[in-house]
Amino acid sequence: MRLLFTFFIILNIFINNVQATFAADLDAGEQIFSANCAACHANGNNSIMPDKTLKSDALSGNDMNSIQAITNQVRNGKNAMPAFGGRLADEDIENVANYVLNKSENGW
Repeated sequence: MRLLFTFFIILNIFINNVQATFAADLDAGEQIFSANCAACHANGNNSIMPDKTLKSDALSGNDMNSIQAITNQVRNGKNAMPAFGGRLADEDIENVANYVLNKSENGW
Protein backbone atom coordinates (compact mmCIF):
# COMPACT_ATOMS: atom_id res chain seq x y z
CA MET A 1 0.00 0.00 0.00
CA ARG A 2 2.82 2.39 0.85
CA LEU A 3 4.47 1.73 -2.52
CA LEU A 4 1.24 2.54 -4.32
CA PHE A 5 0.89 5.76 -2.33
CA THR A 6 4.47 6.74 -3.20
CA PHE A 7 3.80 6.02 -6.87
CA PHE A 8 0.77 8.33 -6.90
CA ILE A 9 2.72 11.10 -5.16
CA ILE A 10 5.49 10.89 -7.77
CA LEU A 11 2.96 10.71 -10.59
CA ASN A 12 1.16 13.79 -9.25
CA ILE A 13 4.42 15.77 -9.06
CA PHE A 14 5.31 14.77 -12.61
CA ILE A 15 1.87 15.63 -14.00
CA ASN A 16 1.78 19.01 -12.27
CA ASN A 17 5.26 19.93 -13.52
CA VAL A 18 4.42 18.92 -17.09
CA GLN A 19 1.15 20.85 -17.01
CA ALA A 20 2.93 23.99 -15.78
CA THR A 21 5.26 23.84 -18.78
CA PHE A 22 2.42 23.36 -21.26
CA ALA A 23 0.29 26.03 -19.59
CA ALA A 24 2.71 28.78 -20.61
CA ASP A 25 1.44 31.14 -23.26
CA LEU A 26 4.37 31.60 -25.66
CA ASP A 27 2.51 34.23 -27.69
CA ALA A 28 1.97 36.31 -24.55
CA GLY A 29 5.63 35.69 -23.64
CA GLU A 30 6.70 37.01 -27.04
CA GLN A 31 4.63 40.18 -26.55
CA ILE A 32 6.05 40.74 -23.07
CA PHE A 33 9.58 40.12 -24.37
CA SER A 34 9.09 42.59 -27.23
CA ALA A 35 7.76 45.28 -24.90
CA ASN A 36 10.21 44.83 -22.02
CA CYS A 37 13.30 42.85 -23.02
CA ALA A 38 14.03 43.26 -26.73
CA ALA A 39 15.75 46.64 -26.32
CA CYS A 40 18.69 44.86 -24.65
CA HIS A 41 18.09 41.28 -25.83
CA ALA A 42 17.12 41.54 -29.51
CA ASN A 43 17.47 38.15 -31.22
CA GLY A 44 18.70 36.62 -27.98
CA ASN A 45 21.74 38.88 -27.80
CA ASN A 46 22.76 41.16 -24.93
CA SER A 47 23.68 44.73 -25.81
CA ILE A 48 24.94 45.53 -22.27
CA MET A 49 26.94 42.37 -21.45
CA PRO A 50 27.66 40.69 -24.81
CA ASP A 51 28.86 37.40 -23.29
CA LYS A 52 25.60 36.92 -21.32
CA THR A 53 23.24 36.26 -24.20
CA LEU A 54 19.98 34.34 -24.16
CA LYS A 55 21.35 31.74 -26.52
CA SER A 56 21.39 28.10 -25.46
CA ASP A 57 25.12 27.73 -24.88
CA ALA A 58 25.35 30.94 -22.84
CA LEU A 59 22.28 30.07 -20.76
CA SER A 60 23.74 26.62 -20.06
CA GLY A 61 27.16 28.03 -19.22
CA ASN A 62 25.63 30.49 -16.77
CA ASP A 63 23.23 27.95 -15.19
CA MET A 64 20.29 29.90 -16.60
CA ASN A 65 18.80 27.14 -18.75
CA SER A 66 15.66 26.49 -16.70
CA ILE A 67 12.32 28.20 -16.27
CA GLN A 68 13.06 28.65 -12.57
CA ALA A 69 16.42 30.34 -13.17
CA ILE A 70 15.07 32.66 -15.88
CA THR A 71 11.99 33.50 -13.82
CA ASN A 72 14.20 34.38 -10.85
CA GLN A 73 16.43 36.58 -13.03
CA VAL A 74 13.48 38.43 -14.56
CA ARG A 75 11.72 38.87 -11.22
CA ASN A 76 14.75 39.97 -9.19
CA GLY A 77 17.23 41.31 -11.74
CA LYS A 78 20.99 40.97 -11.40
CA ASN A 79 24.01 43.07 -12.33
CA ALA A 80 22.91 45.47 -15.09
CA MET A 81 19.50 43.81 -15.54
CA PRO A 82 16.70 45.54 -13.63
CA ALA A 83 14.10 43.63 -11.62
CA PHE A 84 10.73 43.26 -13.30
CA GLY A 85 8.98 41.71 -10.29
CA GLY A 86 7.30 45.00 -9.42
CA ARG A 87 6.34 45.75 -13.03
CA LEU A 88 5.17 42.40 -14.40
CA ALA A 89 2.63 39.95 -13.01
CA ASP A 90 3.88 36.49 -12.03
CA GLU A 91 2.03 34.97 -14.99
CA ASP A 92 3.75 37.41 -17.37
CA ILE A 93 7.15 36.52 -15.92
CA GLU A 94 6.41 32.81 -16.32
CA ASN A 95 5.31 33.36 -19.92
CA VAL A 96 8.38 35.37 -20.85
CA ALA A 97 10.67 32.81 -19.16
CA ASN A 98 9.05 30.01 -21.17
CA TYR A 99 9.34 32.09 -24.34
CA VAL A 100 13.05 32.79 -23.75
CA LEU A 101 13.86 29.14 -23.01
CA ASN A 102 11.85 27.98 -26.02
CA LYS A 103 13.58 30.46 -28.33
CA SER A 104 17.04 29.57 -26.97
CA GLU A 105 16.40 25.86 -27.53
CA ASN A 106 15.30 26.61 -31.11
CA GLY A 107 18.19 28.91 -32.02
CA TRP A 108 16.42 32.26 -31.86
